[in-house]
This record gives sequence, C-alpha cells and structure tokens, in this order.
Amino acid sequence: MPEREPYAVVVQDLEKRFGSFVAVNRISLQVKTGEIFGFLGPNGAGKSTTIRMLCGLLTPTAGIGTVAGFDIMREAERIKTHIGYMSQKFSLYEDLTVEENIDFYSGIYRIPKAKKAERKEWVIGMAGLSQHRGSRTAVLSGGWKQRLALGCAILHEPPIIFLDEPTSGVDPISRRRFWDLIYELAGQGVTVFVTTHYMEEAEYCDRLGLIYRGELIASGTPDELKTRFMQDDIIEVLCEQPQEAILVLGTVAGVKEAALFGKGLHVVVERRAKGVIPAITNRLAERNVAVSRVERIVPSLENVFVSLIEARDRQERPQAEVKG
Repeated sequence: MPEREPYAVVVQDLEKRFGSFVAVNRISLQVKTGEIFGFLGPNGAGKSTTIRMLCGLLTPTAGIGTVAGFDIMREAERIKTHIGYMSQKFSLYEDLTVEENIDFYSGIYRIPKAKKAERKEWVIGMAGLSQHRGSRTAVLSGGWKQRLALGCAILHEPPIIFLDEPTSGVDPISRRRFWDLIYELAGQGVTVFVTTHYMEEAEYCDRLGLIYRGELIASGTPDELKTRFMQDDIIEVLCEQPQEAILVLGTVAGVKEAALFGKGLHVVVERRAKGVIPAITNRLAERNVAVSRVERIVPSLENVFVSLIEARDRQERPQAEVKG
C-alpha cells in the first residue's frame, strides 16, 4: 500500500476578494490526514468562502495550497472527485425518494455498476432509513435528511469530507448522532473538515481554527486554545442572589465582566490582576451576599472565542481612530 500523505489540506496565504471586499484574508493552515478539523467562527466570518475554495468551487484570488494532494489553483476538477462536500443547505432533491436520491448521486460520482447496490445499502443502513427507502425525501425529519445528505456526499468513499454547518437547525439528539457518524468515519482514516458555530461541537474536534473577519486568529487543539490563547482568567462564583452579585462585582478592580452561568456566575478578570479572588469574596461579604465558592476554572471555548474576538477588536480600534 502507498504511504498516506501526512496532510490532507495545506494552504498558505489563501485569499478571496469580491471587488474591494476581502472575504478571506491570507489564511494559512494544515489539516492532518485522518483528523477532525473544526473551523469555527461567527456568521459572515469567511467559513463558507474558505471551504468552497478548498472544494474547488471558488477560485482563490491569491495563495497556494493543496487538497488531497491536488493544487487548489490548477486542479480544482481533480479535487472535486477526491472529496465529499455537504453544504449548509441540504443538497437533496425533495421530490425524489431516498433511493432515487442515492441513485442520482451514484451516477454523478460514476460509481461502478457492480458497486452501486452495495453502496446504496450502506447509505440506507448508515442513515437508519431501511423503513423509508421509498419515501419522498421532503417528508423526512431534519435528522434523517442530514444523515442521508452525508451518505450521498460520501457514496464514492472520498478520503476527505467537507461539512459546512452540517447540523444547523437540527435538534440536539440528531446532532449527537451525526457526530457519532463523523467519529466513525474519522476512525476509518477519513479526514473531516467541518465548519460550525456550536461551541459544544467544537469540543469534539481534534484541532480547531478560529476565523474572524476573514482572518485566522488562532488554531490548535481545544485544550491548547483554552490554555495558550486565553487572554483573561475565568473565576466561577457560586452564591446566593446572583443577579445582585453581578452588579457588585462590576465595582471590583480587575473584573472585566460577570455573567450568569448555570446556578452561578462566570467572572472574566484580567490575567495579571493580583488578589482578585480575595477582593471578590470581600466585596460580596460587604454586601451580605452569601458565597459558597470562588475559584479559578478552565475557560470554555466560548470564553476563549469571545476573549480573542475582543482582543482583535481592541487591536483594530486604535488603527481605525488614526485613519479617522
């Protein structure tokens, strides 16, 4: 067997402009073969534009790179035959039945006749649609449509699959089942490149890239992002009268913000703030707020993401003021 390439996706200074608007600004990243890479960012950050360039659907304005070993500038058509792509909007034909959709995609991917029946049964089994193979796709639930769309995207057994917001608008149980399928595929050596804005899904990925305003602002494993890239510390406060505590904590030096989180509060404090935990405890005691716990905790990915975005905005603000 030929040795697998260590990286499924490699891009350097990838850029996409639409007129004067820069949608993707000099992104560089590497995705290892067989890993689940999560591409995280708010709506409009450039996630879909990036993924469409990697899939050969959009020509980059600038940059170099390869997907499945093929050049993103010169070999877009070859890339398309070696990847699976599932877009935000289900790419299924709702007037066709489950089987007819699978047959249609079998034709598009030119699956050999001898293998078509086997692949069809695999998709139907994977999607849990044995009882609905003759049903029109329009009548299926969101979770079933999602698994069928994934099955159609990987009928030809591609080594890399790109999933663009695949669980958007799907209930939490269906999302969890979908991620079980992703794990299964990754376990078989398939590289999964997935965009999402669900923070809990980001935790399931081997590595993450955070994109904001077209720029890659951080990348690494979920744990690396929480430890190396976090600009602030998070203090968990469990107390009575949490709403009143939020107002009180706003007066403590070093506290940037406080918000309700479950039954307690998450308090964002400046990393270099000294003595902030005793100060929080003392200030709440002065206001007769009973406290059961005040301790520094590992930040969530949501904390990291918000912190990084705020840091980037602070960087840009002085530049905008100078230009103004």
